[in-house]
Amino acid sequence: ESATAFGCLVSDMWLGEFDYVSPEAFHSIFEKRYPTFSRRTQHDAQEFLICVLDDLHEAFKEVSPAVVQERQSPAAEASTRSSSGTSIITELFEGQLSYGIRCLTCKALSHRPESFTILSLPIPSTRVCSLQDCLECFFQPDTLTQNNQIHCYWCGDNQDATVKASITKAPQIIIFHLKRFAWQDKHRRKLSTTVCYPFSDLDLSPYISASCCNNTEYSLCAVVNHAGDLDYGHYTAFCKHAVTKHWYSFDDAQVTEIPDSEVQADTAYLLFY
Repeated sequence: ESATAFGCLVSDMWLGEFDYVSPEAFHSIFEKRYPTFSRRTQHDAQEFLICVLDDLHEAFKEVSPAVVQERQSPAAEASTRSSSGTSIITELFEGQLSYGIRCLTCKALSHRPESFTILSLPIPSTRVCSLQDCLECFFQPDTLTQNNQIHCYWCGDNQDATVKASITKAPQIIIFHLKRFAWQDKHRRKLSTTVCYPFSDLDLSPYISASCCNNTEYSLCAVVNHAGDLDYGHYTAFCKHAVTKHWYSFDDAQVTEIPDSEVQADTAYLLFY
């Protein structure tokens, strides 16, 4: 039902008959499935986006015949309940990470795969940094000690280890979430750091595994902005028209064409490449 409503929303957007289109019909159906996202309270755009993508994936996914056959067995039910299948959502947005985990005692290396649709990037500065700085921070090796030790199969005991992530499958559209809400001295606050992001030629090759053969250069196509603080805020979006290549600002019912120079904003929260 929500997928059908989303299809109607997209159709109305591309018909070109209106100055703007309200997503009210889609939202009223969507909040029935996800009551958390009611209109009465403020919500996080990243959390909402995850739920929308998951909901559309569930509506459109195709499950392989092998999985369907396995589901006939009660023993297989638990293991196949989370089988995601494939959909237009996974084809466009899903990427794969691999975490290389090396035991510091015996030097054995293991790999843990993980799929993603959004990469949440830490912001390493309080004033100014670049998207590349955020990526470097996300992909830098980390050391696991004390309570974070791994259980090494070869040593047969808990050991210190290093872990490093790499991209083994780059999605067609990659979404970056800038982690602007952080804990500091037991208080949660918003980071207003200026994050400079490129409009084109974003090269992810330094973070790509040698086994990945995808194209690794990306161009910016949309930005979600958040103005305000933890308790009160307002979302806007910048989107690049797929045909004319012009940028537009979406601020509730105000839709205006903007110059490229305005797309670089201190309020950027989600970046679509």
